[in-house]
Amino acid sequence: MMENIIHDYLRPKKSFPHVWCPGCGDGIVLNAMVRAIHSLGKSKDEVVFVSGIGCSSRAPAYTDFSSLHGIHGRALPFATGIKLANPKLTVVVFSGDGDALAIGGNHFIHACRRNIDITVVVINNNIYGMTGGQASPTMPTGAYGATAPYGNLDRPFDVCKLAAAAGANYVARATAFQFFQLEKCIKEGIEKKGFSVIEAVTPCPSLYSFFNNTGRGVDMLKKLRDRAVTTQKAATLSPAELEDKIVTGVFANENFREYCAGYAELVEKAERSKKNEESL
Repeated sequence: MMENIIHDYLRPKKSFPHVWCPGCGDGIVLNAMVRAIHSLGKSKDEVVFVSGIGCSSRAPAYTDFSSLHGIHGRALPFATGIKLANPKLTVVVFSGDGDALAIGGNHFIHACRRNIDITVVVINNNIYGMTGGQASPTMPTGAYGATAPYGNLDRPFDVCKLAAAAGANYVARATAFQFFQLEKCIKEGIEKKGFSVIEAVTPCPSLYSFFNNTGRGVDMLKKLRDRAVTTQKAATLSPAELEDKIVTGVFANENFREYCAGYAELVEKAERSKKNEESL
């Protein structure tokens, strides 16, 4: 049986009850995050949680870490500022698929390109769960939502392919059903120097289920279990066999130069140049 250590990392009881619906996967992701940080031996003072707006972005409010609950889509600029101000901090961003990839999409791709040492957990439930069930950038083609009453016409973003192509050092995916794999991916992402993206595929048993008749939280978790295949297994399947599957595992594990280190070198270079000019 797992040791129940999460209570040591939560804020006082006045922060509860939480806003998440029964069966929502956000609490599972938060639990995996806390356990990953605990296993790394990091103190609360070494970690900063940052989020934007959305169901998943409420996670930092419930934890006893330094945290910043920002505005919609802008978690990454805030997190970048924190990391540059104090590179010794472990900075973790909680973001939903809408928060990260719609209004925050430009910040997301440039943060990947910049490769700053931040870990981003993109909690993907394929819909805007907090604001009424609008179609998000990851909603499957043909799925239904408040802004897609006749079916979603757009193709969904593949979060991991996008992050890897944009230059993130570490990219991985796990579902809320795969708790231990999710914890492992988050731990590896935090340990990896550079920008890390972990996509956590989660159920939304309220609005996504309302529009798409996918059942209750347990039903949706079982479907995540049945749809998940590893990257190794996926390599042996045809495109037709991969249709409707969720490929899980590590998609990128690179060693591009980390931004804070490069920035420090640039500052040192500028200071040397200034001293040389003053000596002339």
